[in-house]
Amino acid sequence: MMDMVLQQPLYKRLATGDWLYALLIVLTAGYSLKLFGSAMDYYEQLILLGCGAGLVALGWFWKSWRWFFPLAGAVSLAAIALYDHNLARAGQSFGLKFIFSSQSSFMWMCTLFFLATGVYWAGLLARSAWLQRMASGLTWSAAVFALAGLFTRWYESYLIAPDVGRIPVSNLYEVFILFCLITALMYLYYEAKFAVRAVGAFVLLVISAAVGFILWYTFDRQAHEIQPLIPALQSWWMKIHVPANFVGYGAFAMSAMLGVAQLLIQRGILVNRLPPAEVLDEVMYKAIAVGFLFFTIATILGAMWAADAWGGYWSWDPKETWALIVWLNYAAWLHMRLVKGWRGAPLAWWAAGGLLVTSFAFIGVNMFLSGLHSYGTL
Repeated sequence: MMDMVLQQPLYKRLATGDWLYALLIVLTAGYSLKLFGSAMDYYEQLILLGCGAGLVALGWFWKSWRWFFPLAGAVSLAAIALYDHNLARAGQSFGLKFIFSSQSSFMWMCTLFFLATGVYWAGLLARSAWLQRMASGLTWSAAVFALAGLFTRWYESYLIAPDVGRIPVSNLYEVFILFCLITALMYLYYEAKFAVRAVGAFVLLVISAAVGFILWYTFDRQAHEIQPLIPALQSWWMKIHVPANFVGYGAFAMSAMLGVAQLLIQRGILVNRLPPAEVLDEVMYKAIAVGFLFFTIATILGAMWAADAWGGYWSWDPKETWALIVWLNYAAWLHMRLVKGWRGAPLAWWAAGGLLVTSFAFIGVNMFLSGLHSYGTL
């Protein structure tokens, strides 16, 4: 029966809800183009239309996205309405001060991710399906606040000044939030598809570690303050290169934690509380395959951006070099699985160790090495 359904044309497999969601995205994209099209160049208009098409496809592919994305947009629109074109209202309006401003949304995100981590572990150790469902709900809620906060921060940057306005993926503070969001969403998708809710206790650990960095970076370095873009980042390339990059980072981080869980099972630890090792191995493979695809796209886009900005596709800058190391690491991982037929512990160890390589490429280069990408330092 399922094979017969999949053989039908796409338009016959779509329900009324799919078409209503697509209509919402088309109308929103069209309205945005009408409002801001005159301020966009040709490439930015293409990015907007491409994002609209991508959001429709994602909603058709992943049904949960059809309520998640509009809900995050509605929260952000509530913040925009409360601002009423006046950034000073962030400290005057109760709703903005405690719920809807970008900083408030991010603090809710941090709190909910921490809570979700604890509840996932409680559900795992107690074998409580109810606690695990609650943890999933907390993770979804955190993701809503993360995406809404990014949308709101984008609007806030334009309230400061038109020439300050930009997409909020330009510094470590913003991309760590993006990392938390993407990693959580990828996990939630695989959690539902493969019924691996118990492994959320492990995946949320790496997200909580990123949340800890966000909180330190906020209160110790005041990184939450919106700053103008430096000239090197004033490009439409950033809108596509950075998100694609962090789909890769999020997938690789999730696969590392799946590898850790798989290794524990193989040693008889939590074996009756976690999904079978074979299931985790399959999810780990799919996550790395998706991450590798997007990381490859991001690397190509980065080379094209470099040629546009600096006149050359590749300069062996430390960031570029470590991006290549990450790419080669997961290319070799996929080769060993698909061509050599490796399974089990070797690939699990490799995926877990890959987190160290990815982490250094993500943040270590910014901390210890200098080069053309030194604008991302701590």
